[in-house]
Amino acid sequence: MARLQANTSRTETLMKYMNLDQKGTLMAEYIWIDSAGNTRSKSRTLAAKEYTPDTLPTWNFDGSSTGQAPAGNSDVYLKPIAVFPDPFTQSPNILVLTECWDADGTPNKYNYRHECAKIMEFHKEKKPWFGLEQEYTLLGDDDRPFGWPKGGFPAPQFQYYCGVGFGNVVQRDIVLAHYKACLYAGVKISGTNAEVMPAQWEYQVGPCEGIEMGDHLWLSRFLLNRVAEDFGAKVSVHPKPMPGDWNGAGLHSNFSTQEMREEGGMEHIEAAIKKLEGRHLEHIAVYGEDNEKRLTGHHETGAIDQFTWGVATRGASIRIPREVAAKGYGYFEDRRPASNADPYRITNAIMVSCCGDAE
Repeated sequence: MARLQANTSRTETLMKYMNLDQKGTLMAEYIWIDSAGNTRSKSRTLAAKEYTPDTLPTWNFDGSSTGQAPAGNSDVYLKPIAVFPDPFTQSPNILVLTECWDADGTPNKYNYRHECAKIMEFHKEKKPWFGLEQEYTLLGDDDRPFGWPKGGFPAPQFQYYCGVGFGNVVQRDIVLAHYKACLYAGVKISGTNAEVMPAQWEYQVGPCEGIEMGDHLWLSRFLLNRVAEDFGAKVSVHPKPMPGDWNGAGLHSNFSTQEMREEGGMEHIEAAIKKLEGRHLEHIAVYGEDNEKRLTGHHETGAIDQFTWGVATRGASIRIPREVAAKGYGYFEDRRPASNADPYRITNAIMVSCCGDAE
């Protein structure tokens, strides 16, 4: 009998166990963000009942194994901040998004949510809405995009964007499974589409108000990696996953306050853009690693060392949609963030620039 490969999926065998009675218990999968911007998780058994972040127990993990603490003082605490239904093991099991805190009662240095939550609370009367567009690339075990010829390249980008049909798109099964998993979990996913490079896709999350944006985007990333794991694929959020004449991958960030969404809102949109221009370098510093490989001024991007804006232009730092310009109110799109950027850092930076720091 042939030996099974280490990564061989045994889904049919697993399904025999999925409907077993859990005897009044549930599985709670605690999820956190590590030092490299990846999601991690581990599970525990709790009594089967309704939980909120306040009623869930604080847990801990070995931070020395995730780059978040030294070996001599390695315990990092997981404080629950959001609860979602688990699409993988289903009801009554739950996913628990957490913040990382150190033993001295301070946020872990990689806990970017804490400061973001403070500024969202400080400016909550402005009702800030966000919508983030997550681009990503699906890779095989050779770290090349699915559907690419071995040792070669596919046809130039043209037929792939929002493409349909064999030869135009690959791995739609992963995309659909992720979409369904997000809907089941209650993530505010608003759509998905194939992108301009084969094996590159995008999904959108939002509109979300305040801190909810970062929470839902991070949970959606966790779900994407779990789904891809089942299909034997890797998820890359590198902003330039393949060199050459290909668009990079971004995390385009749409933003508005209540006054921007009302009649006369264009005045407030333009005022906010002027403020963003004055803090361009501060934004670039938190808009993702290797972003200089993507923000070249080509391939529908602005140059990383320049700030530009305009109506319906995808070659600028900030784009005002044509419809918004015509109506005179709505939102704007910050096209600078890379696909690997932290949504808490993006939304925090936008709030500080447009609305002012928390006093």
